[in-house]
Amino acid sequence: MLDAAVKALTQMFSPPFRAVLLKAIAMALVLIVLIGVGVFYALTWFTTAGEGWAESVLGPNAHTPLTVLAWILSIAAGLGVIVGSVFLMPAVTALVASFFVDEIALEVERTYYPDEPVGTPLPVLRAGIEGSRTALFSVLVYLLAVPFLLVAGLGVVIFFLAAAYLLSREYFELAAMRYRPPAEAKAMRKANQAMVFAAGLLIALFVSIPVVNLATPLFGMALMVHLHKGLSRRNPQLTAAAGRS
Repeated sequence: MLDAAVKALTQMFSPPFRAVLLKAIAMALVLIVLIGVGVFYALTWFTTAGEGWAESVLGPNAHTPLTVLAWILSIAAGLGVIVGSVFLMPAVTALVASFFVDEIALEVERTYYPDEPVGTPLPVLRAGIEGSRTALFSVLVYLLAVPFLLVAGLGVVIFFLAAAYLLSREYFELAAMRYRPPAEAKAMRKANQAMVFAAGLLIALFVSIPVVNLATPLFGMALMVHLHKGLSRRNPQLTAAAGRS
């Protein structure tokens, strides 16, 4: 697995990967900005509406204190959006990855496995569904983990382990589905879930590093292509089944 991680990291500096990286970063930043702006305006609207309601209940004498409170809450909302973008990064990268999985996987296959047939590109709809489902599930899990942030950092641990599980599942299945049907790809992941999750820990570590995490789709997909190749070679029956599918 470490060899696969080194290969994935090394290839990230190649010209073809740099081209994909620029597109992935641009899309990730656009998504993060759009989400951040939307959340900020929603929180600001709720703050303003809440201020008006409170003033109507408490009377005009509460105007100044409520204005100060609304100003503090607006600042807190802005900071919350910034912090929230860090926690949303795994979900964003999961969605972004669905648009570039085949470009990334194809470069890995051509570079490291030139004597083997390349995988079949995933249908755009299938890749989009997988990425969107993982992104939405990620947001749900992270929201559930937020309350535990106050319990001696337990939320951070939950967040890290959840990211490892969710991202490892998505990237491995996307890599495997280039060679086998979706049901078989999922079954293969479950049969090797310890190994896949261990690789997911590396992806979670990668996605937890600010700025660097914008390249998570490249690292995660490349790593899982290598892992899928290695597991397929260990079990020739899986490879043969994939060839017949």
